[in-house]
Amino acid sequence: MTERRIVVGVDGSPSSLKALRWAIRQAELAGAEVEAVTAWAYPTGYGWAPLGDGAVDFAGDAGKILAEALAEVSGIAPDVVIRPEVVEGHAAEVLVRASKGADLLAVGSRGHGGFTGMLLGSVSQHCVHHAACPVLVLRDGR
Repeated sequence: MTERRIVVGVDGSPSSLKALRWAIRQAELAGAEVEAVTAWAYPTGYGWAPLGDGAVDFAGDAGKILAEALAEVSGIAPDVVIRPEVVEGHAAEVLVRASKGADLLAVGSRGHGGFTGMLLGSVSQHCVHHAACPVLVLRDGR
């Protein structure tokens, strides 16, 4: 039997947290696992200019964002298996790759980047057009 899997993009934004909550509840109803994915990438031009004395840990920071999000939703559906994934790469590309073989991809409508007031961010728009499974885009409710 093939395991059911719902992928959800998590960046710590209100809409991604809403997507994570929804994915967990849906996984409970569908008997699926949740793959919670946080992507990180080196900024353009990284390494060209000094950043200061402290080393920057992009992967570690991404892992903290994911851990905090998972802590915030703990207890929603204790029997649902949640597999956290921190992946290097552009969020849109990482989520499209993760969508292969998934039953559903859930993303927030807008992350931390972009312009205020946009209804759909570039990552969610890319996923809608390129994912290998159905995509659900959730707004944060503001």
